[in-house]
Amino acid sequence: MNNLDFELKDIIFDYAKNRLDTNDLNGDHFPLLQVKNLCKYFPIYSNSFIRKKVGFIKAVDNISFNLFLGKTLGLVGESGCGKTTVGRTILRAINPDAGTVLFDLSNKYVDICKIPEKKLKPLRTKMQMIFQDPYSSLNPRMTVKEIVSEPLIIHGLAKGQELEDRVAGMLQKVGLRPEYMHRYPHAFSGGQRQRIGIARALIMHPSLVVCDEAVSALDVSVQAQVINLLQDLQKELGLTYIFISHNIGIVKHICDNIAVMYCGKIVELAKTEELFHNPMHPYTRLLLSSVPSPDPDIHLIPNEQSELPDISNLPSGCSFFSRCPIHTNDCSREEQNLIKINDDHYVACNITTK
Repeated sequence: MNNLDFELKDIIFDYAKNRLDTNDLNGDHFPLLQVKNLCKYFPIYSNSFIRKKVGFIKAVDNISFNLFLGKTLGLVGESGCGKTTVGRTILRAINPDAGTVLFDLSNKYVDICKIPEKKLKPLRTKMQMIFQDPYSSLNPRMTVKEIVSEPLIIHGLAKGQELEDRVAGMLQKVGLRPEYMHRYPHAFSGGQRQRIGIARALIMHPSLVVCDEAVSALDVSVQAQVINLLQDLQKELGLTYIFISHNIGIVKHICDNIAVMYCGKIVELAKTEELFHNPMHPYTRLLLSSVPSPDPDIHLIPNEQSELPDISNLPSGCSFFSRCPIHTNDCSREEQNLIKINDDHYVACNITTK
């Protein structure tokens, strides 16, 4: 039993005996990560002198999916749909309100939601995050060496010449020169800063990396370079990604599976090729139609209400009801749950699945 197992031994269990029935998209293999009924609600308080809880924002509402080793799951949707909250909740940067998150530790699985905060530190070596803004995510008072080596120092994994060699090696992997390690973040472009953030996330060789809008703040040409880098690192290091983006066109090039989110829920989950060739949920079709096309004969799907509904006061039934071009009266009354179309496709729409 390694040090990580020792720290978490009271909450590690045999996954084969406790497998949860969720959407796997990959046969009967056991996943690296399994999320079941994950929820995160943020309370709303009144503006009166005596603060009173008057409701909740359901940022993540009953989310379930599986993620397999070496694969990439894309989480897509408009701003405010809960994508980032899902990623941060899985990493326990935000504590979930309900649900189960199972993570593989050498054929033994641990429920991340049940780990006491004092015992989260050893798990951080296995799960890391790449942040959206390469400018604000790096400390301007620290050199590149200090930024990238900080996780190794905190966890006591290296020091001295070994520390410097590991930093230099990781900088080379992400396309930066080792001599850059003594410079400060202001000396780099946005794309180079994001490479530094990637190096920091990968320096401890994690199994799971959450990429939170990792390319959205970059120029288009640099976006392609960073996406290619992430794909190369995935093959070389055996990484597993959760790739969060509002751009469904970008996730097509990097993701194996895509989960489309709307108002805190997954409304469609499928393999990438299946989703693009056979989108079934009206919201997925709306997202795909919004991707610019050089063909003048392709038009956007007409939608009178282009804004998200008030997420603090969602209507009953389907939350996409007010924007859906094919809705019926039943949609406003019936809860829309994910329905299995085939082994690779799940949709939360009672109309398109009939």
